[in-house]
Amino acid sequence: MRYTPLIAALVLAGCATTNYELAVMPRDSGTMYSGTAQYLGGGEGPISITIENRTYTGSWVETQPSHTTGYVSGGVGWGYRARGWGYGGGFVSMDNPEGGAAKALLRAADGSGLRCDLQTGYARGGGVCRDDRGREYDVQIRPAAVPAK
Repeated sequence: MRYTPLIAALVLAGCATTNYELAVMPRDSGTMYSGTAQYLGGGEGPISITIENRTYTGSWVETQPSHTTGYVSGGVGWGYRARGWGYGGGFVSMDNPEGGAAKALLRAADGSGLRCDLQTGYARGGGVCRDDRGREYDVQIRPAAVPAK
């Protein structure tokens, strides 16, 4: 689960629900596990990861946006404006060079937990999850494949 979310990818998705596939591999073996994350808007969404027949569910929350917008006054240039001569201004959007970041907290039915630190940029990303035993997992994040019609 920028960015997002998962974040940069998630922000680029706008207000629509966007699904992501997670590939998860423990650092002590080559076993592959999977998961899903969604962006529902507002910098957060649900996430689910299944490891060794145990499904962890929870939510991810954006902790660092993938880009920001702001208003710049002056500096845009001197010239004629609708109300006469003067300095211009406007809204600008800038990408965060580090991409977006999110924290995910997940819990299985037996009460065990999984905590993930995720980073994204341009619809893809990665991160690391840790379970209650201290086992670490590398995570890859990709947009979910759209079924053919």
